[in-house]
Amino acid sequence: MTTRIAVIGLGAIAGQHLISYQQNPQSELVAVCDLDRERAKARADEFGVPKVTDVVEEILSDADIDAVSICVPNVLHAKIAEAALRSGKDVLIEKPMSVTVAEAEALVQATKETGQALQIGYVRRYAPNALVVKRFLDEGELGDVYAARASIIRAAGNPGGWFGDVDISGGGPLIDLGVHIIDLCWYLMGQPEAVSASGVTFAPLGARDNIQHLTRYRAASATRVNNVEDYATAQIRFANGAVLDVDTSYSLHARNSTSVKIHGDKGGAEIEPELLMITEQHDTLVHIQPQIDSLGFDFTTAFANQIDHFLQICRREIPADAPATHGLEMARILTAVYESARTGAEVTITR
Repeated sequence: MTTRIAVIGLGAIAGQHLISYQQNPQSELVAVCDLDRERAKARADEFGVPKVTDVVEEILSDADIDAVSICVPNVLHAKIAEAALRSGKDVLIEKPMSVTVAEAEALVQATKETGQALQIGYVRRYAPNALVVKRFLDEGELGDVYAARASIIRAAGNPGGWFGDVDISGGGPLIDLGVHIIDLCWYLMGQPEAVSASGVTFAPLGARDNIQHLTRYRAASATRVNNVEDYATAQIRFANGAVLDVDTSYSLHARNSTSVKIHGDKGGAEIEPELLMITEQHDTLVHIQPQIDSLGFDFTTAFANQIDHFLQICRREIPADAPATHGLEMARILTAVYESARTGAEVTITR
């Protein structure tokens, strides 16, 4: 039996949700919802979706809908997700799950009270390169991971739209891009409990709309406020003694780059820009490069894997492995980093 899906919010990322659901035989796209009804109608026509609405409540009250993908701006994530859970829908929610710790705590409680599943869209977990590293870690090949370092740097990559408005986004590149690499490292490190964070943010360059001759990702919305950080750097410490260093930017005088590295006591791995594992055998340093279709981040395959995984969750074949509790930990980390940047001091993460 297929899972009947509605997609709420039809900005840029929703397109990949729609494509992945359409291509998966275990799902049936039955409804789309967006405040811009014309955009919703266009998406419905494109993907052959029968129901179109600009009212979220019409989706949540529809008994013929089993699950929803939530692709709205960040500040609306938690409100719609909780309402969906309490309406008997399973939820796939784009990252970040929430912009505050209180919202995240409410979603954890809602999943407990309703028994519905919530899965966060941490798509990088499902890329083939990450899946390979996870298998090696699970088999003990790299030992215990005690340090990680990750960055996503964009030289002129502010998407505009609501992404630049802190009242809607909750922040800039840290909460938009950094959330992906923080989660990926934290997931591969074994999800240790975060105990403190020290961070700094800068905003000297702005959105850099003056830059010409460069194609870049743009948000679907026309809003052009920009009051978020250009660049953020942070160190996160964990209860087991492990540490994660992260930096990320929308605007920076640097080359575009992505780097994700983890270090264990038996071996280490570079997940980005391309997969490489480093270990020691017979008193010799050894590089191991798996033979897989894509050594880097394969977005299309990762998204298809994520959607397939969510559909298995909806069928109760597997539990959510990016559940609301993971979103709560991320909310604690991001809140602490931004607070540290504001105060200029390391922030202890309380529970």
